[in-house]
Amino acid sequence: MNIFISPPFGNYAPFFTKKIENGTANFIPVKGSFTLEPRDGLLLQIIKTLRYSFTTGGWINKIGLRNKGIDYAVEKYNNGDYDNAVISIAVMNESDVAELLKKIPLDMPLEINVSCPNVGNHISNFGVDAFINRYRRWCILKLSPVTELNQVDSYYKMGFRQFHCSNTVPVKEGGASGEIVKPYTEKLTRYIRENYKDATIISGGGIKRVDDIENYKKCGATYYSISTLCFSPIGFIKLLMEL
Repeated sequence: MNIFISPPFGNYAPFFTKKIENGTANFIPVKGSFTLEPRDGLLLQIIKTLRYSFTTGGWINKIGLRNKGIDYAVEKYNNGDYDNAVISIAVMNESDVAELLKKIPLDMPLEINVSCPNVGNHISNFGVDAFINRYRRWCILKLSPVTELNQVDSYYKMGFRQFHCSNTVPVKEGGASGEIVKPYTEKLTRYIRENYKDATIISGGGIKRVDDIENYKKCGATYYSISTLCFSPIGFIKLLMEL
């Protein structure tokens, strides 16, 4: 069972590069999301915007893809620091695609983030199919919870066969994670599985127990993703014990 650890936690925890001892789960960290140019101000945005919401049952942030840039990620990958990791990228402008293709190794495992609600309309899905090639083990498309189903069809026609359902839910304060994501992920997972049998689907949002994983499995998920759970070390340990 592959369980992806989404940002921000995939960036920091070396434990997630290991398999747990009984071999029932392989944790794959997702690093990023990285943009062509660095975007400073991570710590300040965390302090200013990261809040727990009792209304949504999860965390809300407006961090907005603050990162060290793709050159940093490529260096880490080439040095072997990102072994067993997937590197998340985001295209901020249409012209970024050509430059990113020049910098990113052909075999670097990617998750293409086309769905961050914290940067408004400043994220592009233009030309993202150019990153698909036979050398990558992973070339995942991370969908917004509110992705229109006809847009999913378009992505499939582009050649994408690996989908991550889904990113944070757009709300006034930024992006909301946790329980609020569940119904969106269930809808997208069911649609992709019913229509595209050859798709690999990574489903996440509100996973706390093995029952949540089983629910996504019934919807058609191949693998699973957690992030918000990592805010609670006790909750994460409980999931490990169940696994």
